[in-house]
Amino acid sequence: MKPFVNPQKDGDLGFQIAPMIDVVFVIMLFFMVMAGSVKVERELNSQLVDEQVVSISEAGEIALNDEPLSPPGDTQMTRLKDTLSRLRQAGDQAKTPTLVTVVSEANAKYARTVDVLDALAYAGINNVTFTVNEEE
Repeated sequence: MKPFVNPQKDGDLGFQIAPMIDVVFVIMLFFMVMAGSVKVERELNSQLVDEQVVSISEAGEIALNDEPLSPPGDTQMTRLKDTLSRLRQAGDQAKTPTLVTVVSEANAKYARTVDVLDALAYAGINNVTFTVNEEE
């Protein structure tokens, strides 16, 4: 005798979980292999540097960042020396170099530039650049 076969259930196998597990394992294997080839980004060692500008006018007045610190006849320049020393100490604490740009007018006396260099040496600042402020 022939076994009874239901014609409606012959083509319907139900929910098959084995192929879905195979696909999940293939995807997981893909991500595991690709994880080894991912490039790691490194941190760049960069420092922000605050540049200080010492300007020397034609009359001999000295200003730090547009703030007048020394009148034309002052050769001691105690305010400038003290301010530059504090800036250097703040830079040392922050572990950043102290950069100073000396901007001189075209007809300023060289003696005032030497006075500014003496003040920078007193403060211990050795990263100094020079430029001339030319009128247009």
